[in-house]
Amino acid sequence: MSFSEAISPFFGRCALVWFFATAVMNILNDWHHVAAELTAKNIPAAPLVLLVAVIFIVMGAVSLLLGYHARHGAVLLFALTIMAAWALHPFWQIGDVGARAAEFQIFARDIAIAGGLLLIVGMGAGPFAVDNVSGGKGGGKRH
Repeated sequence: MSFSEAISPFFGRCALVWFFATAVMNILNDWHHVAAELTAKNIPAAPLVLLVAVIFIVMGAVSLLLGYHARHGAVLLFALTIMAAWALHPFWQIGDVGARAAEFQIFARDIAIAGGLLLIVGMGAGPFAVDNVSGGKGGGKRH
């Protein structure tokens, strides 16, 4: 295995962690506005949903960063990403062409991120992960 094959999964996980960490920081810095946006999109109990989402995002991001139960963290983030894309960016319901295109771009980005998370689910965290320390049982390589 080449160095790039060994290190690229780690950097890929770091890129995903960066994406989700900045999302959490944006939510925390503008909590009331984000909760109001969720309420406007007919999300019930928006502040509670937002709190649960932040907790799950942090758990999933830490899991990916460390490579500890990375497959589980990736599944968690995958589910949240798909649900958020579907609930918050329904481009198919928007009549205005410009607004529809903007929502589609965000929806497509979220689907692409979900695809990257599925790669982790399928292939594991890579060699630089707690899951791959000898004796680790965190959902690492499958034999």
